Amino acid sequence: MLQLDANRRIVAVNSAAVALTGYGPDELVGQPCADLLDPRGKDGKPVWLEDWHPSARVRSVRILPEQEVTLRRADGSDVRTFTTGAYGRDGTGELTGIVLALREAGRRGHQAAAGIEIVSTVSHELRSPLTSVKGYTSLLLNRWDRLRDEQKRMMLEQVNHDADRVTRLITELLDISRLETGRLVLRRQMVDLPGLAASVVEKVRLEYPELEVVLTFPDPFPKVYADPDKVVQVLTNLVENACKYGSPSGMRVQGQFGDDDVAVAVSDRGEGIPEEDLPKVFTKFFRRAEGKPTGSGLGLWISRGLVEAHGGRLIASSIPGQGSTFRFTLPLIAFEELHG
Repeated sequence: MLQLDANRRIVAVNSAAVALTGYGPDELVGQPCADLLDPRGKDGKPVWLEDWHPSARVRSVRILPEQEVTLRRADGSDVRTFTTGAYGRDGTGELTGIVLALREAGRRGHQAAAGIEIVSTVSHELRSPLTSVKGYTSLLLNRWDRLRDEQKRMMLEQVNHDADRVTRLITELLDISRLETGRLVLRRQMVDLPGLAASVVEKVRLEYPELEVVLTFPDPFPKVYADPDKVVQVLTNLVENACKYGSPSGMRVQGQFGDDDVAVAVSDRGEGIPEEDLPKVFTKFFRRAEGKPTGSGLGLWISRGLVEAHGGRLIASSIPGQGSTFRFTLPLIAFEELHG
């Protein structure tokens, strides 16, 4: 942030401006912006030298439209920024100064690249189930009278499964945006975790018929005030990951509870996660080479975000050669605490 007066002198800065320009606060404040920072537009021509942006001439305009501006740093190097701002005006609309907000262009480029990678990855993941849905529905429409009932049922079950997969992928894509912008909305209600975990296992078994899971929950097990759809999303991802990277057999889903929270742990009997990979498993697009590295590489990152949005934690532990455990907690928050 840079605050300039009507003569385009710098009158105030924040620490981010100091880091961006390389000048100390005392070196910035009081100096003409054009002389010290040599701001240039996208065409290379100086800006803010003798006049403001044309929008400043309209007295009712309060916002400087975003523009690309290159500044000269203290070490003589250039830094490209996206700059916007808010005009200061007196009672007559006369310009008294401006507060500029500068964002380094490289950061946006990184975010844009990440966004493109997300779209590309999810698009690739959508192609497989949609191809399956298209193929089976075409077959059913064209050969309905020649197909046996069990064949029809098998195809419809697969279409239903693939439709669920598409829905999950779209939900993941929306959750990425909501998590990164802080707009995730939790639709909480009292959730029965043992019952929910059992239903998740049955759904995953449609894709992994050889799935063997031991469900262990103390009885009685306290209900938690959470968003059931998001908890299902987390559990489904953990169980599917255990199948892909561990083994569908010998899996355990275990519940525990204390005074302040409940915990659910999903453990597999696979090869485990190498120590050097363990810190990376919750990062975007990370996929281990072991097992069957399919998927978007976003599931664990999203799962951790969903758990943390509830006020819980998701952690991973592993013993090479013996298997891995992913354990998440959810706080035992009373309804009255959130809505009191």
